[in-house]
Amino acid sequence: MAGTLYLVATPIGNLEDITYRAVRVLKEADLIAAEDTRNSIKLLNHFEIKKPMTSYHEFNRFDKAEILIEKLMQGENIALITDAGTPGISDPGEVLVAMCVDRGIDVVPVPGAVAGINALIASGQPTSKFVFEGFLPKDKKEKAETLERLGNETRTMILYEAPHRLVKTLRELSLALGEDRSLTICKELTKKHETFRKTTFKEALRMYDDEENAPRGEYVLIVAGKSRQEIEMEKKAFWEDISIEEHLKRYIDEGMSKKEAVKKVSEERDIPKREVYAVSVKFS
Repeated sequence: MAGTLYLVATPIGNLEDITYRAVRVLKEADLIAAEDTRNSIKLLNHFEIKKPMTSYHEFNRFDKAEILIEKLMQGENIALITDAGTPGISDPGEVLVAMCVDRGIDVVPVPGAVAGINALIASGQPTSKFVFEGFLPKDKKEKAETLERLGNETRTMILYEAPHRLVKTLRELSLALGEDRSLTICKELTKKHETFRKTTFKEALRMYDDEENAPRGEYVLIVAGKSRQEIEMEKKAFWEDISIEEHLKRYIDEGMSKKEAVKKVSEERDIPKREVYAVSVKFS
């Protein structure tokens, strides 16, 4: 019988955050696949876990996945760990998981810390609806498309960023979302210098202008989504720039019936239906 791939969450800073189950699974696994074996050996030594380790990272995620799957098919149980937190989140583990699922190999999550969720719940931003974005794309075109999409996102956004790119990312998000948009900058989660700073892009960029406040550590950005009030104001501003006839034509061209278009235009412009209907007679 095939073995099992265990996705083992490890601490994101404080070693006390590891679970009893995670330690047991790591001790019982036949092999531990780690994103960075040099980093993970410190964790394993701390908990006296002595098991064979192999590297599984961004640059070997496809070729090494085939080797790991072969071992799983031979009956070995493999524990996958990332540098910190839950494997598969902004992590090459998603490739191995997808390939295991496609081949009918059991995948078992061993839950624990996730930086994005811990940052979200302590951020002071809305938590009922949120979207995880991870790191912004490196490709310029893809990044531009992502920023444009995020500019209209109504859910709270979770992003990751490294210290040397933080200021650039804040500037790009400020341009796309507006300098007054609320965000919480979360730093060094669960570690000694853990901080949560609720601010705006404008204030954050002003703060990092000071060389003494150069970004250090790993960051999670929790960004408020576009508010309903903001959306309504933008719609109103747009409709004020076009005539009732142009407004109607827009919806009729999209496939609405004249009756539906009249009703929608009346609601959006906050004017009587009869006023819109009088213009609609121009449309057959």
